[in-house]
Amino acid sequence: MPNQSRISASHNTIIHLCSSLSLLAATLTISTCVSSVRIYAQTPTTINSTALSKEPNALEETLAEKLLPLIEKHPGKVTVAIRHLESGASFFHHAEEPMPTASLIKLPTLIAFYRQVDSGVLSPDKLVTLTQADKVPGSGILTSHFSPGSQLSLETIARLMITYSDNTATNLIADHIGLSATTVAMKELGLQETQLHSKVFRRDTSIAPDRSQKYGLGSTTAAEMLRLLELLHRNEVASEESCKKILAHLLTCDDRSKLMRFLPESIQGYHKTGAVNESRTDAGLFHTPNGSIAMVVLTSENQDKSWGNSNAAEILIGKIALTTFETLFPQTSDDLKPQVLKLGSNGVLVEALQNALNSQLNPSPNLSVDGDFGGMTEKAVQRFQAAQEIEPNGIVGPETWAKLGEINIPSASQTPKQPLANPQPADRPLDLPNVSCKAWLVADASTGDILAGENQDSPMEIASTTKMMTAWLIAKEIATQPELLDATILFSSRADKTPGSSSTIRAGESVSIRDALYGLMLPSGNDAAVALAEWWGSRHSNATASIAGESDPFNRFVQAMNDEAKRLELHHTSFRNPHGLPHAEHRSSCVDLLRLARTMMQDELIRKVVSTRRHECTVQGTEGYTRRIQWDNTNQLLDIEGYLGIKTGTTDAAGACLVSWSRHPSNESINKESVVIVLGASGSAARYSDSRNLHRWSWKQLSP
Repeated sequence: MPNQSRISASHNTIIHLCSSLSLLAATLTISTCVSSVRIYAQTPTTINSTALSKEPNALEETLAEKLLPLIEKHPGKVTVAIRHLESGASFFHHAEEPMPTASLIKLPTLIAFYRQVDSGVLSPDKLVTLTQADKVPGSGILTSHFSPGSQLSLETIARLMITYSDNTATNLIADHIGLSATTVAMKELGLQETQLHSKVFRRDTSIAPDRSQKYGLGSTTAAEMLRLLELLHRNEVASEESCKKILAHLLTCDDRSKLMRFLPESIQGYHKTGAVNESRTDAGLFHTPNGSIAMVVLTSENQDKSWGNSNAAEILIGKIALTTFETLFPQTSDDLKPQVLKLGSNGVLVEALQNALNSQLNPSPNLSVDGDFGGMTEKAVQRFQAAQEIEPNGIVGPETWAKLGEINIPSASQTPKQPLANPQPADRPLDLPNVSCKAWLVADASTGDILAGENQDSPMEIASTTKMMTAWLIAKEIATQPELLDATILFSSRADKTPGSSSTIRAGESVSIRDALYGLMLPSGNDAAVALAEWWGSRHSNATASIAGESDPFNRFVQAMNDEAKRLELHHTSFRNPHGLPHAEHRSSCVDLLRLARTMMQDELIRKVVSTRRHECTVQGTEGYTRRIQWDNTNQLLDIEGYLGIKTGTTDAAGACLVSWSRHPSNESINKESVVIVLGASGSAARYSDSRNLHRWSWKQLSP
């Protein structure tokens, strides 16, 4: 189907490397991937007792609670079918409704092909001669990279149909199995709505004109596609050998823009995607050490018809997959394994290694800092290792990282900061100002008496002021065991992938709990919020009755946030995460934030953290490297004398928010401090203007 030039540079590279058709055929040899599928078929599936300790019904409720808000706010039609194949836990959303498949129909066509191979009707080795008339536009490589007269086996053509979603290959397979064969095969399997209507870009060949008009190339339902995946998982759509080959083909699908978008690289996805302007689809089997998941997401009538990396439907499909995995298999820092760099490795760690080798070796190897660990990088590593009197094996592990010292990771580094300027002179008191934000209050910090306010009891979105509660719970934990402050916390993949503001600590890197608190409160790190939540939750696996049944450490922490809100009598507060990213039920009020702020600021550690303008620390990678990181406080009031903290927050839903604390220099003798809370300001400048003016008014009220 049309894909706006999906053929990537990597595809072109593969083709240019193939000096002959025989070399391409060798590259695409089916047997090379069958062994990898045997891993899928034979690896024991050990269900994580913490991840799946809930009964299937409870898991289904949790999935529904998390997935429905994502689906309901999407501007388009969405149908979903998901099942954890070992436990049976499932989620369905309009799963019986027929939907367009786009290129996803190529999966049923692949199955129809192998059913004919099994029956002896077709030979997978039969050579097919490509003609100019066979070529159609859109996705794939046959049309643009193969000349008429080229010969390929049917099995190689089937591979191209899946790997590159090749439209010309699809038509060639349809020609040889018969255009109606896909629909017939699916009906034999009990799937009535899964149909191939015509050849690709050949609407004149349609065998179901009405369905072609309504659905395009093919149609199915999420429930039927899920059923097909379950049958494939059990080797029941074709012979066992053919099912292995089908899975081998699906494993090569090169499209990671949908279900695979946010999943860990270690997850094996046996899937097929589809994309036309208004429809984006993906369906597949996803194998993990904790069991297999069948997932199907079909979308149509999407308002966002764009092509590229930011399409709303494709992002939604990715979020559905990630949410499902995090619900069924919550990952923590314990799941991370050190990455050993060697020939063939790639990524930001390789870039950091290349930078370090260029600067530390004399003469410099002048490596290209491209993130690819090739022969030149290997030789440079061996030179460095020999100079450091360690085994020159060209493999970078903890010993080599230790000798390299601190490194700089390009994608995680921050723009060099200028030296901190001295604080500006204190503001002068003034009369009660006009306030532009949606809700606000100003209070005496020592007594909690509210001096003035508007809508202060209204529950509202609070953005990253949420992190006040996160920091408070961590501070309470440390108060029971002060030595924990210097303990280390390892950031998980879930923490690293949390969107929004970040401390830029990567998965597999660790810092002290002390430094993580600064990463939480100064740059407002959503990643730090998740890491701290997971750390706290993992320490409370035998927690109180209200949270003991929750298997995910992250969710245990969120429940503890709500328990603490009740204990502090925060009557308008409900937490759904530790960072403040938008959620329909994540709310608080100015009055509640006042009570929380006054509680927090009695803690010496928190008071020190929130008043710090800049903090530097060293990050340790699981691999053994170290790097330095620097954070500036997002609270601009700290640049003015007399302001003492505590937390900013900004999202589109919440607007600009700020909880701030001050003591005017003229009031130091009587120790009078003020708290100002503003929620829903129109922008950053407005929240600071409102806050400063309210603090200045409060100083007049608190003066003797």
